[in-house]
Amino acid sequence: MGKANLEVFSETLSELAVQNKNILAVTSDSRGSGKLVPYAEKHPEQIVEVGIAEQNLVGVSAGLASTGKSVFAVSPACFLTARSLEQVKNDVAYSNQPVALVGISAGVSYGALGSTHHSTHDVAVLRTMNNIDIVIPADNFEAREAIIAAAESKKPVYIKFGKKAMPHLPRINKEFKIGKASTICEGNDVSFIACGETVLPAYEAAQLLNSKGISAEVISMHTVKPLDTAAVLKSAKKCKCIVTVEEHSIAGGLGEAVATILFSEKIYKPFKLVGIPDEDTIAGSQGEIFNHYGINAEGLAQTAEKLLAK
Repeated sequence: MGKANLEVFSETLSELAVQNKNILAVTSDSRGSGKLVPYAEKHPEQIVEVGIAEQNLVGVSAGLASTGKSVFAVSPACFLTARSLEQVKNDVAYSNQPVALVGISAGVSYGALGSTHHSTHDVAVLRTMNNIDIVIPADNFEAREAIIAAAESKKPVYIKFGKKAMPHLPRINKEFKIGKASTICEGNDVSFIACGETVLPAYEAAQLLNSKGISAEVISMHTVKPLDTAAVLKSAKKCKCIVTVEEHSIAGGLGEAVATILFSEKIYKPFKLVGIPDEDTIAGSQGEIFNHYGINAEGLAQTAEKLLAK
């Protein structure tokens, strides 16, 4: 088992900050939850604390970026992409300031705290916004590479991290690039297209199906915007059915993005969006919520088998 992706984020940012004194972390009373305490101790001159004021967080980060700083604005995803949405739109995206907006404890990581602390809307709202990439790393490798890419990027990017320790996933292609999906394993019967911490249960479901003689492919769609259309089409054309998996509302997220591509290319195969339905989300741990909505190995395997039986 690896570390939480958030820990990898902090460690990677600290490494980069040694080499580049223009790197700054800006936090909204979130250095603890963002695993940035070691970073702050090592780089006290490269962190700015604005307090519980997320709109100021984004505005200050945009201003610093305009002076040539490489800024990582760190705040709980539920507040960063709701309370600060106007600043994200105008100060960062519209003004083309290369801020890396880091949404921590994303999805239902704050599960027991209820819907006020869930961020199952962030991908949907940011997909409608011009000039911002959306990256959701699945494991430690993707987390590290995403931070390195964001530090080098000349445009705004939103990166979301959960809290769970993640194992190192296998992958066919060993390189990471924003906008290019990563194939975890190949198959011909069912295609699982997942992002973030849902890639792990998709991979576990693929292993279950493989033990039954069903060939399953798993794609880590770590970049939801811009979406890797070529990877979606390649997988969908060779597989008999498609299942998208996300820790997000099924409205406006990865599944809808994939469905739009399939429909536009007239690929009509059994298809299922798995995520958080349009209802009051239950409170509980992330694992309990995943189990409730079938975002686990058994649930996803059953979903695939039902699609294949059609």
